[in-house]
Amino acid sequence: MVVFFDSLQGVLVILVMIVIGYILARSRWFSPSSSQIIARIVTQIALPMYMIDTITKDFTKQQLAQLLPNLKYPVISMMILFGLSVAIARLLHVRKNRRGLFQSMFFNSNTVFVGLPINMALFGPSSLPYVLVYYMANTTFFWTLGTYLIQRDGEGTWKFDIFTTLKKVFSPPLFGFMIGVVLVLLDVKIPTFIASDLHYMGALTIPLSMIFIGIAIEKAGLRNIKLSRYSLGVLAGRFILAPILMSLLLWRADVPQLMKQVFILQSAMPVMTNAPVVAKLYGADADYAAIMVTESTILSLIAVPILMTLLQK
Repeated sequence: MVVFFDSLQGVLVILVMIVIGYILARSRWFSPSSSQIIARIVTQIALPMYMIDTITKDFTKQQLAQLLPNLKYPVISMMILFGLSVAIARLLHVRKNRRGLFQSMFFNSNTVFVGLPINMALFGPSSLPYVLVYYMANTTFFWTLGTYLIQRDGEGTWKFDIFTTLKKVFSPPLFGFMIGVVLVLLDVKIPTFIASDLHYMGALTIPLSMIFIGIAIEKAGLRNIKLSRYSLGVLAGRFILAPILMSLLLWRADVPQLMKQVFILQSAMPVMTNAPVVAKLYGADADYAAIMVTESTILSLIAVPILMTLLQK
């Protein structure tokens, strides 16, 4: 029970910030473009600086050299989850114009806007490299296979644009991670004033991410939340099948215990906040995607303490 309540407190830290964002959105503090601006600040400025700051302060060459081979675990997990999503979509008779979106939401998780803050609240800065390794696999799958599946649901034909895809995969957060790694490997000492700027700007990442989620929940509307067989299928993939599969992959693996906990937790994060944006862009069912982001985000606040308690047994 101690682990459960500790985990619950970590989640409550996140929940309070989400509620603040929700209340401010309900009070009309934000314009229609505010959530996009906040998302851009987080992903293009705050999070890359957060990566550089944390990597250069808290990690050694030896620790970083051991990270990249562990990329295989989230990759294998997502490949298997994709296979399961195809079978479950057919089993649930998900209609054709929602099938790709269903599958994409089934095997991709929200590793940044929810996963990063929750892991930091529960495990501290030492979890960041493992969060980033999972993020690398997750973002690659979403902007390639996941986007293809969503685009196939919408109007028009699908075209693979290698440059657009690479731009999405090699995003500012990933570049921030890579810069931090290079600085550590080369033993480069950042000037004090730059290190301070990185720290202060990076500290915006978690609160702004949570305010963004609060705005997204308010925009989707709590009244629109209705559990159907389609939503239950996605939720089962996110919170039951994904963590079970990752647990099985890591069961006998000779890796740090913290990495196991972070990978399992990351696998059980809610639906990616990018899903409604991509769905709207390609004429797929953006409303369904937005509702699933809301449902899965709210449910994650219940699922995480339960999952953390099970991980400690």
